[in-house]
This record gives sequence, structure tokens and C-alpha cells, in this order.
Amino acid sequence: MSTPPPLAITGVTGTVGGLVARQLAEAGVELRLLARTPSKAPELPGAVVLPCDYADRALCERSLEGVETLFMVSGRENENRLEEHKAFIDSAKSAGVRQIVYTSFMGAAPDAVFTLARDHFHTEEHIKAAGLGFTFLRDCLYLDFLEPFGGPEGVIRGPADGGRVAAVAQADVARSAAAVLQDPRAHAQTAYTLTGPEALTLAEAADVISDIRGRPFAFHNETIDEAYESRKKWPAPPWQYDAWVSTYTAIAAGELAEVTDDVERLTGRRPLSLAELLAG
Repeated sequence: MSTPPPLAITGVTGTVGGLVARQLAEAGVELRLLARTPSKAPELPGAVVLPCDYADRALCERSLEGVETLFMVSGRENENRLEEHKAFIDSAKSAGVRQIVYTSFMGAAPDAVFTLARDHFHTEEHIKAAGLGFTFLRDCLYLDFLEPFGGPEGVIRGPADGGRVAAVAQADVARSAAAVLQDPRAHAQTAYTLTGPEALTLAEAADVISDIRGRPFAFHNETIDEAYESRKKWPAPPWQYDAWVSTYTAIAAGELAEVTDDVERLTGRRPLSLAELLAG
């Protein structure tokens, strides 16, 4: 293939990006797969793999040359992520990219309780300011993470109170993204909020997990001070502790409770519930 395909996918070595790439390849779409470590990218028919590191503008510009639509999975969580996002968006603009489909977060806002949702807001704003076409997929918390949040002891701990979360399966996010990417112009200048079919309290989620797994599983509502203290067993910078704890305080504040039909509108399929996801 002399000219790489005009549809580029990032995050292909991760769960969502990898699922999107596989679904599009199965649909016969030719892809440009972008990865920090190209050797780890999936081998797919009609796909060309090129190197990409969000912080390396020159490298990204070369790998993005000729791309019309770019699926941008949000970068690794680190204190410089927003700056890396902005550098990558600038690279996309310089390379002539027409539209970015970006995995944002539900309720992205400059004053969002969940600290990382603020970074997503500023990333969205930078895409708009660059004059690029855009589609924002504002994912709720991943449904797949609820069971791992309980750790080996089977207890989810955090200051979520009785707040509800309309968590969404990663598979449904990937299906939604693949649907958008097969006809990106039809979804230009649009934002979708991707949720599951129900909003559960973490106590309710724990009950579902316990029922499906047949073992004790519970939710313990910490105070904010207790949450910071309990997480000190994992060495981390202050911004990371803030992100971990604000995941739960955002739930308590009701910022992740809205249930939408955007997944079904995009895919034609009802999104997975927690029980359905756990049951496989």
C-alpha cells in the first residue's frame, strides 16, 4: 500500500482503541494504526502501523500526513497529559487532519468535580480552537472497572455516598466509536454522552457483583479524609490522589448519574448492564 489510509486510530494497544480498530477492520475499513510501540499494535488486514507519541510533534506530523479523520483516545494519565493532548492536536492541524473523534468524559467542564474531566474539557476546547471538525464521545466511568475497584478483598471504598453512576461498558464505547468513524461527517460538530442503561449506587453495584460472582462484595463509604489516607499505601503524586478520590466525589455530587440513549442511537443496540457484562 503506497499511501497510508486516511483514517487513523490511536490507542490501538489499549482496550478501546484496539476494539475499535478490530471492528473497523472486520468491516473492511482500511486503517492507519498509530502506536508509541508499533511492534505491539494488532496485525489487521488493510492496516498500516506508524509510530506516534503525543508529545513528539514532529513524529506525529509525519505519521498523520494525509489523514482526514483521526480517532484520538485520551492519553495516559500523567501530570502533563493536557499539554501532550494539545501538542498532538496541533500536530493534527499542521498535518491537515479534517476531523478528530475524541474520547472525552461525561460532564467535561472547567469546574467538574472529577479533576480529570477538567482536562477533557480543555482538550475539547483546544480542538475547537484549532478549527477542526470534531466529535466528542463523553464516556461515563467504565463499567468494566467497578469489580476491580473492589480489589482482592471485594470492597469498593470511596466517598461516593448514595450517588449514582451510569457506568458504560468499554465494548459499548468501542461500538459507538466504530459507528461514528464509518460515517464521520454525519457526526461532525456533535457531542455524545455514552452511558450504560442504568444508574446504580456503588452499594447496588456491589450487590450485583456479589450475586453474579457468588461471593461477598460490598461498598464502604469513606469520608474524603479517609479516602486520601487509605490511598497512601500506593505511592503517587498529589494530582493522582486528587483524581482517584474525585472519581467518587463526582458520583456523590450526581455528576455521573445521567442515563442517555446515545449508545443505542449510534449502534442500534441497547448498552450492556453490569449484570450482563459480568455474565459475559
